[in-house]
Amino acid sequence: MITLTINGREVKATEGSTILEAARESGIEIPTLCYHEALEPYGSCRLCVVELATPRGPRLVASCVYPAEEGALVKTDSEMVQSSRRVTAELLLAAAPNARVIRELANKLGVKEPRISLGDSNCILCGLCVRACREIVGANAISLVNRGFTKEVRPPFEIGSNACIGCTTCVFICPTGAIKLEDVLANRSVHRWASAFEARACKICGDHYLAPEFVAEVGQPLEETGV
Repeated sequence: MITLTINGREVKATEGSTILEAARESGIEIPTLCYHEALEPYGSCRLCVVELATPRGPRLVASCVYPAEEGALVKTDSEMVQSSRRVTAELLLAAAPNARVIRELANKLGVKEPRISLGDSNCILCGLCVRACREIVGANAISLVNRGFTKEVRPPFEIGSNACIGCTTCVFICPTGAIKLEDVLANRSVHRWASAFEARACKICGDHYLAPEFVAEVGQPLEETGV
């Protein structure tokens, strides 16, 4: 075990844990959007930044990826931290003004309306759906594509249909509701599976999966399709 100080309070943490994990285990809340306990830390949303004391002065670090170190002095709610989070919240609100979770977060931080507009897509490019598809399901059916302002997530019905197992994990893990159930299932058609389609096995349960909606369209019981 190691000992660090968070908000003036001595905290014990497991060797190899992150500042975020150490804080949450001690009941100290730090806001996140791109973080999920079942996935490898990503550090993209920057909401989890905390102030870390260093010999050269305080610096901001992403707590979800920064390791908890022996003797570290951390502040999770300093003015430096709050200012950074307000800027992040304003940018997120400018990009996803209709996402409820973003509006609630911005309001909590005192950000009412963004000074600029970056579009109206609910996708904030947190990468949760992409990482869950890869790390939990093992299908790799979706990906972040392009760069800069053209960067986007391509959902299963637009990319690699025969890689998607229709598990809808991406729908349930999306924090803003940018991917909907009908995007994964209802909007797809049988011909997109192609004759060479091979059902994929879920990494968790091990079962081969084919959405029931498609069984009805094919018109055969699942066991008769050879899937």
